[in-house]
Amino acid sequence: MSPTTKSGKKASAKKAPVRSSSAKKPAKKAPSKKVPAKKAPAKKAPVKKTVAKKTVAKKTLAKKTLAKVAKKGATPTPAQRALAATKAAAAKAKAAAAAKALKEREARAKVAAKAKAAAAKAKAAAAAKALKEREAKAKAAAKEHEIQRKAREKAAAEAKKQREIDAKRKAIEAEKLRKQREIERRNQEELKRQQRRETEERKRLEALERKMHSKPYGNDLVFLDELRVLLLETRAATDAQIVISESEANEMLVDRERLEYDEEDGSSVASDIQRDQMKDFAAVLRLKVDEIDVALSRVDDGSYGRCDECYEPISKARLLAQLPVFTCVSCRASV
Repeated sequence: MSPTTKSGKKASAKKAPVRSSSAKKPAKKAPSKKVPAKKAPAKKAPVKKTVAKKTVAKKTLAKKTLAKVAKKGATPTPAQRALAATKAAAAKAKAAAAAKALKEREARAKVAAKAKAAAAKAKAAAAAKALKEREAKAKAAAKEHEIQRKAREKAAAEAKKQREIDAKRKAIEAEKLRKQREIERRNQEELKRQQRRETEERKRLEALERKMHSKPYGNDLVFLDELRVLLLETRAATDAQIVISESEANEMLVDRERLEYDEEDGSSVASDIQRDQMKDFAAVLRLKVDEIDVALSRVDDGSYGRCDECYEPISKARLLAQLPVFTCVSCRASV
């Protein structure tokens, strides 16, 4: 191997660490991408590719440096080769560590994703449970509201029914009270009418009593004396007629006993009838005498001339024309 190749290899070996340091910088920045990897697990695949690209780039850079040294005609020294080998081994180890760290990050990301999924699932389950609970509470509240509404409606219906019952009861009581007042009013009116009737009847009776004890011509003493004279004359004439009638009847009886009548011609029967008529006439005259006595007693107390039916005064002309008389013209006509 020529010294130029060695010197070229050394130079390439010396320059390789510089480029490897530049190649290491992206590897150091990789951890800064852990946060977005945790936040978005779906973007982990690009990180793996970049790390793999960086390791391949380091390997190709080492090979290129060795190839450059070989092109310059310098053979690399064992130290360069060893250094290149150590660098390559270090790069390989570093790449392996990066790959391991990547796997660990991926594993942690998967675990985090699983935990997040589990948390999301739990959250969704909790949300569903809460939703069910809310729905159950809403149903219970709606049911309770419906029960309360029905209870209010029932209470309102019962209150309305009770009001109607109270109104009907009040109406019945008012009607009873009205009827009672009407009955009391009618009773009062009937009592008043009865009192008026009693008053009128009492007045009528009092008036009748006054009429019954009235003396229409009590103050006309001249007229009463005239009536007394006429009544006495009439009584005397009536007594005379009675005496005549009785004497004629007795004579008929004596004649019948003294004379023998022919029973066949019926003269005895006719005599008996005539005698009975005379006796009846005498009885009528005696009644007239009794009436004249009553009239004379009334003349004495001043009550003669009062109608026995209506207790009204009898006119003087009637009193003078008929002796005795105890009824007025109208009452006599109605008999």
